[in-house]
Amino acid sequence: MKRLLSTAAAVTLLAPAAHATEIEVAYAYSSLFDPTFAQITQAFEQAHPDIKVTFRATYENYEDATNTILREAVAGTVPDVSFQALNRQQILVERGIAQPLDPFIAGEEGFETEGYHKAMLDLSRFDGAIYGLPFSVSTPIGFYNMDMLRGAGIDTVPATWDAVIAACKAMTANGQEALYWHWDISGNWMLQAEMWSQGVPMIKDGKLNMDNDAGLKALETAHAIFRDCEMKNTGGGDASKAFAAGELGMFFSSTAYVSFVDRSKLGDWEFVTAPYPGLDGTPQALPAGGNAAMMTSASDDPELRAAAWDFIKFATSGEGAAAVALTTGYVPPNQKANALLMDDFYAQNPNKMTAVDQLPLLSEWFAYPGDNGLAVTQVIHDSLEAILVGDATDMDELRDEMVDEVNALLPR
Repeated sequence: MKRLLSTAAAVTLLAPAAHATEIEVAYAYSSLFDPTFAQITQAFEQAHPDIKVTFRATYENYEDATNTILREAVAGTVPDVSFQALNRQQILVERGIAQPLDPFIAGEEGFETEGYHKAMLDLSRFDGAIYGLPFSVSTPIGFYNMDMLRGAGIDTVPATWDAVIAACKAMTANGQEALYWHWDISGNWMLQAEMWSQGVPMIKDGKLNMDNDAGLKALETAHAIFRDCEMKNTGGGDASKAFAAGELGMFFSSTAYVSFVDRSKLGDWEFVTAPYPGLDGTPQALPAGGNAAMMTSASDDPELRAAAWDFIKFATSGEGAAAVALTTGYVPPNQKANALLMDDFYAQNPNKMTAVDQLPLLSEWFAYPGDNGLAVTQVIHDSLEAILVGDATDMDELRDEMVDEVNALLPR
């Protein structure tokens, strides 16, 4: 890790190349990934002094990432490399924006030994071709302020949503803000988690698969969380800050926030993570979150495209994946990262081990098919928001309305 963690001063001593190739890169979630890309870029430019990396304005979230690059494709202003959500890759492939990486992979001697195992590569494989290399992989987990829980008479982390809601009631009675469930995180991820927890996919045969008991149970669970935990109508970013400040008892979101909480934590309270709660026990499955590095360059310049490939390869290598693990809570998707991390890294960082333990549960993070995929995401978002603000109280009725509206947007 010496090269990865070398100081900025060392970088400034490097003389800039006279004819550097410049590539433009774009990614989402500044608060999560800025430290990661700072480390990766520093190490990359040391290894490739002839390549300069310039970053576009950070995408706000994954929906913004997809919307932005779709607009840029029309204007001919796409970045050379774009980090896109695992569930948003297909639309970029279908539109011809993402470029297949197979020709570059074929030119890499020993690529199959560089830690890119098949299961991770398959997350970005479409019609037999690879269009992305996995950069970060996440699962939903629970974040807990054990001091607040113990103050409400709760000594163990709740393992089911019934236990979570019981803890909420005890904490609320104790005058504490109990919980935030990150319902509006990208791609309806948390609602998909409630479906997968029951072993039921969100999409089946190209349609929204919620016109069933599992769909009703998922919405009823969201309703109970919002109502019985007296959850505030705030954003996930604000909730993560409140949790780090010791003002929130439980936070359910992506493992990506672990390092953010570690960096931002105020006070001497005990912070622990634990597996995502199930409905009746351990979840049967969970959606795989995260993103992949995709080549989106519109340039025909082979030198620029080679430079973009070099950055993709470096960012997703064992060294890049180790930076992801060190600076976030994401699971390194490259097997070589474990060799670069200290042997006792997870022993020293048990809060980051929770997501690793959940890897056997990983299942598809569904992209809604067709050109209206982003609109479908918004319909489901609005339905959940209606529950949160109290506009929807009949979950049977809401489910039926949501299914009808979504399926009308999906390809027939």
